[in-house]
Amino acid sequence: MIKIINYIEEIEKQVSIDEGIMAIEQFLIQVYFENPISNKELARKLYLPIPLVTAIKKEFIKVGVVKQERGITMTSKGYDYVEDYLGYRGLDKVLYNKLLNQAYDLEDVFSEELQIMEDIFDNRPTADMRVDQAHCTYITSLKRSLLALQYNTLIHKKILCVGDDDLVSISLGLLLRKLYGGTNQSKSEIHVIDVDDRYLDYIKEIANQYGLPIICHKMNLRQAMDKKLIGNFDSFYTDPPYTINGLSLFLSRGIAGLKKRKGLPIFFSFAHKSYDYSFDMMGKFYEMGLSLYRIMPKFNEYEGASIIGNIGQIMILNTTSYTTPVIKEDAYYEDNLYTREVKRGSREKVNS
Repeated sequence: MIKIINYIEEIEKQVSIDEGIMAIEQFLIQVYFENPISNKELARKLYLPIPLVTAIKKEFIKVGVVKQERGITMTSKGYDYVEDYLGYRGLDKVLYNKLLNQAYDLEDVFSEELQIMEDIFDNRPTADMRVDQAHCTYITSLKRSLLALQYNTLIHKKILCVGDDDLVSISLGLLLRKLYGGTNQSKSEIHVIDVDDRYLDYIKEIANQYGLPIICHKMNLRQAMDKKLIGNFDSFYTDPPYTINGLSLFLSRGIAGLKKRKGLPIFFSFAHKSYDYSFDMMGKFYEMGLSLYRIMPKFNEYEGASIIGNIGQIMILNTTSYTTPVIKEDAYYEDNLYTREVKRGSREKVNS
């Protein structure tokens, strides 16, 4: 049996890089799509200092993955590694680059998918307001899925959806399907954890219908995290209850599911809140060792969520060396969680 070398992990051992292994992988992907490319241009695109880019390049040259010829270029060995090991073989590179550079009209590029999604979203289960469910629009769900591509956590990655009444898993699956020309060549996995059987059953039905790489797990987030889900994922999405307790629990469960790496993205949707509330929320991010990379106001649009003005924000958080769940993965969470519980101070827990 031929042993496949993970060159990215090997080079991480040789190059001291605060940005983590994700930056080394992104180096290679950038060269794959844009070679030849200069050190300076690569440094600009990766937000890395030129000496660090040069150091990474030298290590990839040593193992024969890239070479220096009027800029950094891929070798045939490098192409095989990216396409076979990293999962880019069969990918529509023109479409991928168009989406990555955001040089497209959403409704034009995804006209077929949006028709499919409109029907899927129209027929999803009704939102249960007791557990703070609020349906985002199918356009918003698709836009969320595109963030995974833009932050290099889509191709050959394991993505976790912590709660998914917004059907982001479906949007991710349809995006992968389009990128691979309607085939099942994608090596990505999308996992959903939720307590609501209605959504789990519906997502499984749609996934089977369209051949999407989605795996569903029934889980009450108050309870201890399923051990087989701990430390397995490259990113996660969540749109938690709009309470401090809610965001603490949902983020904690998502963090427990992530691999122990710096720079992994978290796509965190939440209502627009007051300055004081936002300050408390940022305190929770700090407590969990998360870095706030980007805030995108009014990104999310919701159906019938008049209490939040039908709009919400999404934040891109990143893991650091200090990231840890504030609620441990083996702990049962007993406190009030949902808006109605917190407002009433009720000790009656909604079972989800």
